[in-house]
Amino acid sequence: MASTCRKLSISHRVSQDGERPRSGNLLTTQMTMTGAAQPEMNEQTWKLTLAYDGTEFHGWQVQPGLVTVQGLLQQALGRISGEAPLPQGSGRTDAGVHALAQVASFTLQAPIPPSNLQRALNRTLPAAIRVMEAEIVPAGFHARHSAVAKTYEYRVFRERICPPFLARYVHHCIWPLDDAELERAAAALVGEHDFFSFAATGQDATGRGLDEEPPSAVRTIYSSAWERQESECGALLIYRVRGSGFLHHMVRNLVGTMLEVGRGMTGSAEIPRILAARSRSAAGPTAPARGLFLHSVEYGEGPLKRLNRD
Repeated sequence: MASTCRKLSISHRVSQDGERPRSGNLLTTQMTMTGAAQPEMNEQTWKLTLAYDGTEFHGWQVQPGLVTVQGLLQQALGRISGEAPLPQGSGRTDAGVHALAQVASFTLQAPIPPSNLQRALNRTLPAAIRVMEAEIVPAGFHARHSAVAKTYEYRVFRERICPPFLARYVHHCIWPLDDAELERAAAALVGEHDFFSFAATGQDATGRGLDEEPPSAVRTIYSSAWERQESECGALLIYRVRGSGFLHHMVRNLVGTMLEVGRGMTGSAEIPRILAARSRSAAGPTAPARGLFLHSVEYGEGPLKRLNRD
């Protein structure tokens, strides 16, 4: 397959130096133990940017008895540093959802150089999770509370047969779709709206420890658009949405509803009515998790600002 095809899947970096992972933590110097009192080490706040293939994980958030990205990252930090902080993510991606640039924050006392921590984590974590960047940031930074905008991407494969190496990363949809209606539906979502009709409710919501109705479902969408891409792999429709925050299942419910618009089962003019209904039953089905990617997270300058929670 051409390089265009390869870019559609998540690749994993492999160590180039061939060294075996070393045990112990990565302190820059060894401290001699004496009877004298040792000075306290100051905590440092860390920011990690991660990419992961979510297919084999039960989402980001740690859950008893289940393999999650947050849980594996916490375990890896414990093995490397001797500390086990629970990393806070910019968003709690669902089981099967992928990330191109998830952000996690935590504090450590061990004075580890960022490049050493990145290398050690990538040697310890499974190949489906890669730390793309590790940096020390000012105290008070929080991956979720400090975020000012997030972008999600949803990929729909349009050909009759989906190549097996793409099946984990796209929603295979062969129905005829009206691209113009899709665009009109996406444009109707821009602005500040109450998105309760597109939020998970009932068992889906309570399964994540959320109330049946979130305290506020008001979110601001800055951009919302579909883009068609042609490649040697076949035709793709990519939905990209950027907003202040997103409710549980919100992007997947938006996509499921807009695909019904594209199929002619409802019209783009119905989007305002669906929003006003504040009822999950007014919107369309939930699109599969495998086509969704957390694309990027943005952080503003100046004082940290707490925005909508995911």
